[in-house]
Amino acid sequence: MLHRLPAASWTAWSRPVTTYGPYRYISHADPLFVHQFSHAFVDFRGLQERETGIRWFENSIAATKAHKAFCLDLSKEFPGYRDDVWGISASDSQHGYVAWGGPPRLPGIDGSVVPCAAAGSLMFTPELSLPVVRALRERFGDRVYGRYGFVDAFNPNSAWTNPDVLGINLGITLISAENLRSGRVWQWFMANPEIRRAVTLVGMVPAIARG
Repeated sequence: MLHRLPAASWTAWSRPVTTYGPYRYISHADPLFVHQFSHAFVDFRGLQERETGIRWFENSIAATKAHKAFCLDLSKEFPGYRDDVWGISASDSQHGYVAWGGPPRLPGIDGSVVPCAAAGSLMFTPELSLPVVRALRERFGDRVYGRYGFVDAFNPNSAWTNPDVLGINLGITLISAENLRSGRVWQWFMANPEIRRAVTLVGMVPAIARG
């Protein structure tokens, strides 16, 4: 027997607001992947919540921009971060797995870069993310990019590179890239009537134009 969650579950979650510089968005101090994976499939573009007016696609754009600004602010401590080399999301580190991210700063940040942090946001902020993908490939070469794509993480301030290539990281990179390129993943997923019904039940409506 199926036990469906009521539609009200959508709005039952707490929605704390993070402010970083000029950026204001809903976040639980999450690693950047939290802002990416639902958007990999559900096309939230042009939609907002009827009751709250929240636009989740724009929220994730703001989260990505804030994250880049956060990394650049950390460059005083970790000079490997720069305009085209940034991105922290849950990954391995020299000392094991870390669910790191920010802002705000979470424990353990050591200057490592997680390629899928920027690459997974290609569908949100191509103007910020594409230069990172290109720079990582061109500047660090075989150290970070191999037969299957980008490594899980590396540290541009040291010699450390994680030898693992993780499917979940490559997955969000490829899906985000395809959504940017053609939008087909969104198109195919949103063609399912169950998804369209769910989006309606949780109160998503066409976004009202802002003056």
